[in-house]
Amino acid sequence: MILNNELKIRRDIFNKALASYLIDGHPKTLYAAARHLPQGGGKRLRPCIAMLSCESVLGDVKKMLPFAISVEFIHNFTLIHDDIMDQSQLRRNLPAVHIKFGEPTAIMAGDLLFNKAFGILHDLRVNASLFRQVHYLFVKCVEAICQGQDLDMEFEKRKNVTEKEYLEMIQRKTAALFSLAAQGGVLLGGGTEKEIQMMSNYGESLGLAFQIWDDYLDISSNEETLGKDIGNDIRNGKKTIITVHSLNNAVGKDKDFLKNILGNKDATHDDIKKIFTIFNKMKSVEYAKDTAVKYSTKAKRALQTLKESDAKEVLKGLADFSINREK
Repeated sequence: MILNNELKIRRDIFNKALASYLIDGHPKTLYAAARHLPQGGGKRLRPCIAMLSCESVLGDVKKMLPFAISVEFIHNFTLIHDDIMDQSQLRRNLPAVHIKFGEPTAIMAGDLLFNKAFGILHDLRVNASLFRQVHYLFVKCVEAICQGQDLDMEFEKRKNVTEKEYLEMIQRKTAALFSLAAQGGVLLGGGTEKEIQMMSNYGESLGLAFQIWDDYLDISSNEETLGKDIGNDIRNGKKTIITVHSLNNAVGKDKDFLKNILGNKDATHDDIKKIFTIFNKMKSVEYAKDTAVKYSTKAKRALQTLKESDAKEVLKGLADFSINREK
């Protein structure tokens, strides 16, 4: 099995369905802003997970595509608002929506995608009881994302954050949407309660591995490869697992330097390089890699009792991909 080929097959199906929902509207600028990220590509991991989860229980993928599109719209809504709050310049090697269209339009574009995500759910041809279950999962997921984002912003103002607090934050902000995709795909595919819970656990562990690997990439990659601002998290005072581990293990001048530079918007390139040196000295970068591997392994373990299928193998491959990708 070649993972990229398997994902491309599903991305092509998804993108074809997505195109019909990316229609023009008035005002033109608002709709152009709303289309900017969805049309900009991306890995489409969350909709692919939803499709694969549905396939894994022999469900009809075509019937659940509105769900996959809704998941992707929610994801892009969060990216737009997240970039505004972080004042990020780039996303997917493109100007962030607020950079290209201005903050007010970007906020409304995010809100429009949020609204359309819930509207698209009504295109699901399922009975009322199943629709209520799917709708409830969406509501709880968005609530978790909001909680996680608020914790993320709160942590920027704090000098000390525990690893437990960090994991709770990314579980809500990032992993909840992975869990929704996996859980909803199985639910719409007709899976059992055990399979639904199993895939919820898979999605959560995969999301944790994915986010922690993102933390690692922000330190080890370069701007061209990653497609976003290197060092941005440090200047914003972001508490990644790497910064949390270093802050909780550094002593003396290293600890003082970390506290002084994290959150300093005027931090120089040399300051950022010194922060990287401390991270490596504390073995925090290595710790992040090991932790991401742990959650990737946990994700694969969650699939053990799932019936053997091509979809299951691709889901396992995604768990490996989450800790081997370069961007």
